[in-house]
Amino acid sequence: MPLTPCSDLSAADWIVDSGIPWEQLVGFGPPGFPAYARLRFFPDPAFEGQSQNDVDRDRDAPSDIARLRASMETLTRHTGTPDACYFCVWEGWPLQRREGTAERSVHPSVVLDVPQAVIPNRAYFLLEGEASDLASWDATRAWLGHRRLLDVPPAFMWPADHAWCIACDVDQHYAGIGAATEAIDQLLADPRLDPVPADPREFQPAYR
Repeated sequence: MPLTPCSDLSAADWIVDSGIPWEQLVGFGPPGFPAYARLRFFPDPAFEGQSQNDVDRDRDAPSDIARLRASMETLTRHTGTPDACYFCVWEGWPLQRREGTAERSVHPSVVLDVPQAVIPNRAYFLLEGEASDLASWDATRAWLGHRRLLDVPPAFMWPADHAWCIACDVDQHYAGIGAATEAIDQLLADPRLDPVPADPREFQPAYR
């Protein structure tokens, strides 16, 4: 089913009104989960001050969105509302819109005439759909009648019952996941992924 833009932003209130430090919020989502993990898209910095551009990433490694999809396969088994999920899309990502035979990049506000959920330093469009929609998130499928740029992940993903949350900020090299201990343990044991246990209250590795 197609994702639906939300004019009612109340589903994102637990993010907007979380009251926790900004770095913790964008890194791991709202507080209160029994366990957390960092799903690394590529290795943590090898030394202080390392630039992300200096990382020699394996070209055959799964994409960020592919790692998120694999994680979602596990997390979907740990929610009672897999058919009612929410996705926050950072307003800074451009979209690709087809005009005749050509495509051009446009700001999301050109396509989405809906309010934005706002936290310090970030604003998001809120979309509603199913957990399975992440499987067709990239440019292989029309997105709201247009096309997204390939492999751009949502900033937040969560089910309506708040059983878990994935946070994937534009400036970090990982996704922070909060969920039940059993769900996190299953993610940590998945050989397709590169997750590590995490404490959202602690300093997280970062590239300069």
